[in-house]
Amino acid sequence: MTAASALVLVVLTLLLLATGAEGAALGAAALAGVALVALIAHLVRAGQRGVLPPLLLGFIILLLWEAGVRAFDVPGVILPSVSAILARMASSAPTLWEDFAQTFLRGALAGYAIGCGAGFVVALVADRTPALQRGILPVGNFLAAMPIVGTAPILVMWFGFDWQSKAAVVAVMCFFPMLVNTVQGLAAAERMQKDLMRTYAAGYWKTLTKLRLPAAAPFIFNGLKICTTLALIGAIVAEFFGSPIRGMGFRISTEVGRLALDMVWAEIVVAALAGSAFYGLVALLERAATFWHPSQRRAR
Repeated sequence: MTAASALVLVVLTLLLLATGAEGAALGAAALAGVALVALIAHLVRAGQRGVLPPLLLGFIILLLWEAGVRAFDVPGVILPSVSAILARMASSAPTLWEDFAQTFLRGALAGYAIGCGAGFVVALVADRTPALQRGILPVGNFLAAMPIVGTAPILVMWFGFDWQSKAAVVAVMCFFPMLVNTVQGLAAAERMQKDLMRTYAAGYWKTLTKLRLPAAAPFIFNGLKICTTLALIGAIVAEFFGSPIRGMGFRISTEVGRLALDMVWAEIVVAALAGSAFYGLVALLERAATFWHPSQRRAR
């Protein structure tokens, strides 16, 4: 099927939904999904690596979601329609922005900066002190395995119910992935490269800045990317255990109790968009900083 036929089926689905013919709209949506999947396959075979294939796939899912919920008359307390979620996002934009600022801009970003920064500094100290490295990594792995639902209530009691306690939870979650990835990255430089730096009479700090940190950059950015997802998850979960009357986690737990699932899904959409944008920003910074690395050359 061509792109034109897929577009026709999509328009037909939307028209059927607008006129209330949900059953026919579901069938048209299924055909449109098949056409769009065929289009995605064609784009992939043609070497398309941009955002178009995932955007088309996401559109298929949303279209089938909307048509399926309407056709089967699914109650809103079970699964709201896409249109109901979008309408709630439009009507509750100020509340969503306040929750986003509280959870992401204050709690998640502050904890991310503290946790990643501390993990990087401790990794440099551990690299300088092998005894500390052998001791801290097992302890770090043990603490990283502790469930967040166990540590979050403790940190909330220690640091209070505002964003500071959420930043503390995020910092703890981000610290050890950043530490482990940085330590592994600092060990990535080859022995021959280190010997070459010694022939140049380069000391520890010169070797660190000119050889080992550049070689560790892919590992460091890998830790940063891992922590982007952990930061938002940690901030939201921490709000389940105590927060002021704002925040994504607070809103989700409150609206679930009120059976306002459209608002819950609106918060989930905002969180997903924020997390994806944050991850994408770090990935762009990685591409700019490590353009010389073979993995980035293959990505191009």
